[in-house]
Parts: sequence; C-alpha cells; structure tokens
Amino acid sequence: MTTHLALLRGINVSGHNMMKMDALKTMLENIGFQNVRTYLQSGNVFVDTEEDSVSKVGFMIKQEIFKVFGHEVPVVVVTKEDLELCFKNSPFLKEKDLDTKKLYVAFVSVALKSENINDLKISQFKPDEASIDGNRIFIKYAVGAGKTRFDQKYIEKKLNVTATIRNWNTVTNLLAMYSENN
Repeated sequence: MTTHLALLRGINVSGHNMMKMDALKTMLENIGFQNVRTYLQSGNVFVDTEEDSVSKVGFMIKQEIFKVFGHEVPVVVVTKEDLELCFKNSPFLKEKDLDTKKLYVAFVSVALKSENINDLKISQFKPDEASIDGNRIFIKYAVGAGKTRFDQKYIEKKLNVTATIRNWNTVTNLLAMYSENN
C-alpha cells in the first residue's frame, strides 16, 4: 500500500465547488481507496492504494469528482518526500526572524527546471519572492497571499501547469499527518 496526498484546487472557496469532506471521503472509498482522511475543508486528502503512480491517482480522483459532484477540480498528488523536501530545500527557512505566515508552497503537476523561474518574471512582483525546486515553488509574500497577483492562476498561465498553493502551516500539518499514518 502506498499513501498519497491529493491536493484539490479551488473547492469550498467563496461558495464555489462546494463539497463536504465526508461526502468526498465516501466517494473515494467507493472507488477503492483505503484509509481515506481529510485535513481542513479546502481539499487535502490522504488515500492509501496499491497504485504507485501519482498521476494515475490524481486522474482517478479528478474523474470521480466530476462524475459524482459535477465539478472540474484540478488535483495535484504529492508524496511524503515532496513535503519533506519543502523543509529541506526552502531557501526562506534559513532567514533570521522569518515570519512563516508569509511562506507558501505552490505544488505543480510536473517537475520544473530552475531556469523556469525566468518564465515567472517574479521581479515584477517585488518584494514577493519565489524559488523553484522540482514540483514545488517556494513563495514568500511580502504582505500576504490575498494582496498579490503572483497567485496560482498566474503560475498556471506562465508555466502551463496545474498548480495549487498551500500556506506553510498547512504544509507543516500535512507532513505531521503523513508521519502519523506511516
């Protein structure tokens, strides 16, 4: 059995793509996932399955959500290692007097190259900062996520990927949940 973490983008936000987590849990159990557990109402779902491929797991979840709920919901599946690498590779964690409330991680559907940072044209969003590491983009917002145009929609458009962003507190808690269950 492999544990996967599916990050669903854009559910239960501002009244759009409303989905109760217990209904999502039941739906996923009905298609064969085991030990399904959720974190928050914003679409963080752990599933156990014999399937090793993150892309296949993501596709199955996305397809079933559309079939059952009628919502077109992008899904990015990450591993425990992906979350551990957030702590190991974030360039911002080394900063003195860091306010982790300004840290976010954009998880993207494909591995990026470090030179893709040029495609993001992050300099036009100064003083916000970003750094690419595989399928993660580390973000430090100067003011806050709600006051920038450097968001998931912008990342998706510039890099032609599916992306979903989680704040540092959520990333920390998701890694703790992964560790509790493995």
